[in-house]
Amino acid sequence: MKKTKRTKEFSTGEIEKSPGILQVLLLWVIIPLLFAMAVFLIIATVLDINVFDKAKGSSENLPFLTEKKEQETEAGEIILEERVVTMQAEIQEKEAQLFKVQQDLDKSSDENKKLLKEQEKLLEEITVLEQEKEDSKRNFKDIVSTFEQMSAKSAAPVISKMSDAEAIRILTSLKPATLASVLEKMSPEDAAKYTVMMTK
Repeated sequence: MKKTKRTKEFSTGEIEKSPGILQVLLLWVIIPLLFAMAVFLIIATVLDINVFDKAKGSSENLPFLTEKKEQETEAGEIILEERVVTMQAEIQEKEAQLFKVQQDLDKSSDENKKLLKEQEKLLEEITVLEQEKEDSKRNFKDIVSTFEQMSAKSAAPVISKMSDAEAIRILTSLKPATLASVLEKMSPEDAAKYTVMMTK
């Protein structure tokens, strides 16, 4: 035989079904429980008790929640430690780069100082050489004027004894009249040689 739900018949002829388990649970357990909680919250509010803070405080004492918080704290500390290590490594790398840049700057500064010293030394040498050149020009002019004041008979043998370059330099600086008289007093070979050299 099939089981059928019990039904009640009313005088009007309608059939009413009996309430299900969920309806009974809702009517007799959940609604009264919600009503009791509402009353409890109203009383707590009147007494100035923060129920949510109390619940939070008591939930912290539960062992499984405490373990979870400890694990989260440990995980957070590990992450922070890893970040600290990473940042320290970056700092060391930046310090190494900075040290290298500082060394390069020091090296270039030393090179600049060395170059400046060399430049000063070269400028001093140039000044000395220019002074010597001026002195040499002055001395050469004095020598040329001396040869012009000498007699051609005395000047010709002296010039013949000089090196060809020095002799040509002096001969080309003499006045044409003095040059002619000096060449006249030289041997024909020397006079020809110096004349050829002066024409080149």
